[in-house]
Amino acid sequence: MAKRSTRKLTTIGLLSDIDAPLKSQPIKPRDKRQPQLAFDPMPARIEPALALLVKKPPSGNNWAYEVKWDGYRLAVHVEPNRVRIITRGGHDWTSYFPAIAAAARELGPATTILDGEAVVLDEKGLPNFGLLQQALGGRRATRAAREAILYAFDLLYFDGHDLTGVELSSRRHLLDNLLEDATGAIKLSEEFDADGELLLRDACMHGLEGIIAKDKNSLYRSGRSGDWLKIKCSSSQSFAVIGYEPSIKVRGSIASLLLAARKGNVLVYVGNVGTGFSAKLARDLKLQLDTMRVEKPAADGIKGKKYVFVNPTLVAEITYGSWTHDGKLRHPSFKGIREIADHAEIYDLSATEDGNG
Repeated sequence: MAKRSTRKLTTIGLLSDIDAPLKSQPIKPRDKRQPQLAFDPMPARIEPALALLVKKPPSGNNWAYEVKWDGYRLAVHVEPNRVRIITRGGHDWTSYFPAIAAAARELGPATTILDGEAVVLDEKGLPNFGLLQQALGGRRATRAAREAILYAFDLLYFDGHDLTGVELSSRRHLLDNLLEDATGAIKLSEEFDADGELLLRDACMHGLEGIIAKDKNSLYRSGRSGDWLKIKCSSSQSFAVIGYEPSIKVRGSIASLLLAARKGNVLVYVGNVGTGFSAKLARDLKLQLDTMRVEKPAADGIKGKKYVFVNPTLVAEITYGSWTHDGKLRHPSFKGIREIADHAEIYDLSATEDGNG
């Protein structure tokens, strides 16, 4: 009589009945008419799935929730002889995240693609985008961010198989098992089966940026398909930098940045931001913007003061309270700079009826 096994199965992603009696079957010769199970070639890059901004969490049991991390979106490609860390814009930033690369090498499978967000945590344990840029030596990344960690929230390729055509609930099951015993700079972004409104309230109370809702039954689809939704604690968007106001108090510095949003194919001036950046960053920004000067502003409606206009190739992430009656940002604060070349998206006023979304 076959004995029952008491050993815990540790095979990643394998769902088995541990109490089933063990049975041995003779090995049969392979039927040549049956095809071999083919492995999927590992893609060089997968365009990331993006979350669609909505005002409140969706309803229904098919939604699962995660924390919205405030960092850099990364895809970590683990191959037999190398690890590659690819940014959302397709740049290889492996050298800038050595701790994440080292942790990826410790994962079991020979081939894996993790989707996640690199962050640097502050003294309260909260992700801080400014600290991440500081760790990288600035927006252009001039040094390695050794303190950065990756919160992984999806598994796109696993042990020779493309998982983008598999539903999210199964991908998360595999990811949970893969990272169950992971240590170092790769951590699991926890998934919550909770009431979205309550989770959003708790996230905001703890100082987080917001939450992400994901359809458990969805496949992995690149772009903003609506399968993933983001709900923010405060209004935060990206705007084009179209100029600056020189500081009259500090020589070689800026007093504020001029911002613009999109409306169709044109840029619309939405006001200035003069808080949120350090004295050093204010000087560094002026040096950079002075190399991008143009004679005329990229948007109309800018009057008064001695502004300096620049080519709108930089994108500033801004938090703000609301919009004024004439379409300007109310109480804006600077968070960081990204580049259009890295797929930073400028806020589109035509996406809402009055631009107040």
